[in-house]
Amino acid sequence: MDATTDLTGHFLIAMPALEDPNFHHTVTLICQHNEEGAMGVLFNRPLEINLGEVLKQMEIVPTDKDMEQEHVYNGGPVQTERGFVLHRPDGDWESTMPISDELAVTTSRDIIEDIANGKGPEKYLIALGYAGWEAGQLEYEISENAWLSGPSSADIVFETPYEKRWESAASVIGVDLNLISGDMGHA
Repeated sequence: MDATTDLTGHFLIAMPALEDPNFHHTVTLICQHNEEGAMGVLFNRPLEINLGEVLKQMEIVPTDKDMEQEHVYNGGPVQTERGFVLHRPDGDWESTMPISDELAVTTSRDIIEDIANGKGPEKYLIALGYAGWEAGQLEYEISENAWLSGPSSADIVFETPYEKRWESAASVIGVDLNLISGDMGHA
């Protein structure tokens, strides 16, 4: 892998024909991509639990009860009990990794405590689990037309309704997913 194939900070958009139930019609923010593989967080699949349930499990009492109804997302099939907070790269938390100029991911408890106390990032998205690829796996899947990739956008992560994020991420690179055949293959 070289710098031209580093997809850190990009969206990974599932092609319509990708039938894997973990990734069908998903969009993933690639948080890290290097010669060892890739790691990303899906952000368009809400789980059946809400933030209130997560806070209760963590024994954190929020100052604003309305936040308890916020969605928690399925971040991917790996370590589904582990939390990931996508946010703008402002603030100072124990375990924050910058992704791009406008996005970061934090995995430490302190950001959840700050969110619950109204001191966290203004915009955030909480996900459980992540998606991971071994060295060369993601590049191979892209070559097999399983994925599109394009630049990330904090507006799509935080402002676009979750049910429109998949199509919106593709539209940034000029692709209308509704016009793409569900058949995979090469021309």
